[in-house]
Amino acid sequence: MTIYHFVGIKGSGMSALAQVLHDMKFKVQGSDVEKRFFTQLALEQSGITILPFQKENIKPGMTIIAGNAFPDTHEEIQEAMKLGLPIVRYHRFLGDFMQNFTSVAVTGAHGKTSTTGLLAHVIEGAKPTSFLIGDGTGKGGEGSEYFVFEACEYRRHFLSYFPDYAIMTNIDFDHPDYFANIDDVFSAFQEMAIQVKKGIFAYGDDEQLQKIQAKVPVLFYGFGDENDYQAKNIVKSTNGTSFDVFIRNTFYDKFSIPSFGDHSVLNALAVIGLCHYEEINVEVVKDQLTTFQGVKRRFSEKRIGSQILIDDYAHHPTEIKATIDAAKQKYPDRNIVAVFQPHTFSRTQAFLEDFAKSLREADKAYLCEIFGSARENHGKLSIKDLQDRIEGSEIITEENTSVLNQNENSVIIFMGAGDIQKFQESYEKQLIK
Repeated sequence: MTIYHFVGIKGSGMSALAQVLHDMKFKVQGSDVEKRFFTQLALEQSGITILPFQKENIKPGMTIIAGNAFPDTHEEIQEAMKLGLPIVRYHRFLGDFMQNFTSVAVTGAHGKTSTTGLLAHVIEGAKPTSFLIGDGTGKGGEGSEYFVFEACEYRRHFLSYFPDYAIMTNIDFDHPDYFANIDDVFSAFQEMAIQVKKGIFAYGDDEQLQKIQAKVPVLFYGFGDENDYQAKNIVKSTNGTSFDVFIRNTFYDKFSIPSFGDHSVLNALAVIGLCHYEEINVEVVKDQLTTFQGVKRRFSEKRIGSQILIDDYAHHPTEIKATIDAAKQKYPDRNIVAVFQPHTFSRTQAFLEDFAKSLREADKAYLCEIFGSARENHGKLSIKDLQDRIEGSEIITEENTSVLNQNENSVIIFMGAGDIQKFQESYEKQLIK
């Protein structure tokens, strides 16, 4: 039996794929750096072997699945080449694998992970479903009919995929280290659209997505009247959100979700649209929407003393605003405090003014030094440039997180895509002392 060996198994997509194959009774192992990542807990719970990188891990008879972050010069990939083993890049493997199912790619600049998790949870209530989510979670069901997966636009990786359906949550300028501008991002999504085989569900209030052309039906969802699937009569409370769905201006049904903010309504609407199109029982959809627990690092909450601490992956101005809005809906009587660590110098430079604007939505902002890679040329840019644009903001380090103590009865949101979690961990240790 083939052993699948993952080079870089702790990557979020890689660890999820390893879990999918493991669940389907394939033999799976992998290697990575020694540093601990949040993705490895699920691997350990599945009993999947994680080895430190070394060429001795590679043995005859293996199939190598290589993470995108590791070049062909990596010692394990070199050894596999020497032994003449099949070596497949992560996204190429996934592209072939999904042909065995009714596949749904969830893509967009924001909201991919939450929407993928929600869609997998809802469809699973009706049909056997396998899924792969960008928070490092994956599940393979034997006899699965559906495969729901997150498809990332970065470096146009998603062009390896030819899915039956695609959900496109939005098009926004991000990854300025790769994309030149919004038109470049649009061209990637347009190319992806042509590869979809059955239908596209696109957020219709997005002016970029309105221009998408495809060989299959493009169905729009959103708040505007011209959408095929429209959310109306939205009622927001501290327990969640309820809304009516109209399909081409005809009332369809009423839905409730235990989550907050307009973006959560849109994610649910995309899922409702796809399930309606695939004729999944609406009662199942309604029930499953109410029991969704969320995904890792998306509005993950804990209470300590008088404060509520939230961990969130928000790392783009649009996402920061959405997360702060959601916190205001759930906790209208509390101050909202943002603790933000910018991710990459290129993104910080490109969106400096937009970051400031979205962080000004919080009652107070604390800023952590920019999380950048050594490869980046960052010139003179520093966190001070962002601080100067946000009145009353303060810079904090891992050593002085105790200043957050001053915000009694507040909601403190730790946001970022780097290692922002170490600031939250440092603060929690101070509180528990």
